[in-house]
Amino acid sequence: MTQIIETLSEVSDRYDALFVDLWGCVHNGLTPYPAAVKALQEYRAKGGTVILVTNSPRPWNSVQTQLSQIGVADDSWDAIATSGDSARSAMYRGAVGEKIYFIGDADTGMGFFQPLDILENPLNIQQVPLQDAEGIVCCGPFDPLADIDVNRPEFLYAKTKGLKLLCANPDIVVDRGESREWCAGALAALYTEMGGESLYFGKPHPPIYDLARRRLVALGKDIPDSAILAIGDGIQTDIKGAVGEDIDSLFLSGGLAARDTDTRYQPDEEKLSLYLEKEKMHPTYTSGFLR
Repeated sequence: MTQIIETLSEVSDRYDALFVDLWGCVHNGLTPYPAAVKALQEYRAKGGTVILVTNSPRPWNSVQTQLSQIGVADDSWDAIATSGDSARSAMYRGAVGEKIYFIGDADTGMGFFQPLDILENPLNIQQVPLQDAEGIVCCGPFDPLADIDVNRPEFLYAKTKGLKLLCANPDIVVDRGESREWCAGALAALYTEMGGESLYFGKPHPPIYDLARRRLVALGKDIPDSAILAIGDGIQTDIKGAVGEDIDSLFLSGGLAARDTDTRYQPDEEKLSLYLEKEKMHPTYTSGFLR
């Protein structure tokens, strides 16, 4: 059974590093959560290391720019590991071929297809129309508010050609302010449901955790998994991924699961228990919000 806590400081002394989700935990896509930023600043002030582990399909430096633009303090984190960087590495190694059909908004695409200099002999990736493609890269829907079924005709054609779909963001939905939007994970799930093959590189899948550990090593930190706490509001991404990596987790019920858990300040204990049982996930700790 999960232990309900009110603040991060109640358990943070047990951990040398945090793997912290961003959207829904530190900000809502438009503005930061002041209490969350303060909690991370206080944790770092006591010597802890904060790796932001996000299913954003963007490169880490693009996420850094976004954080600065919306006002997330630079001293609340140490490094960033993104699903986009993990997926980009796989793409330039040839996971879905050289000729790529891209699904997503133009700004994200510009960052995703930047040259990746850390690899030896990366592929010469070319963006092409679907009929000429060897594979698909999906960073999100063209219209995040549209019904995902609009993709069925193209996906049927792609499945018939045997194209693999590289999903750069396994999240199904995200809340931007008060608006809920579809993410790349919803399209990948649809493609898989239709009989296509989807490849994932963000939470809850192992590659992004390997990247987060490499971020720790790059900071000169040799920290065992037993001293890492993963924090997030996605029960089937953040928490499932932490469980799969045998890392302790703090579930924030006031994010995506706020209605299911009746979270205003803290979750309703009975509804939280029912929700976790339904999702078949048991985080180490639960709190309403990061604070």
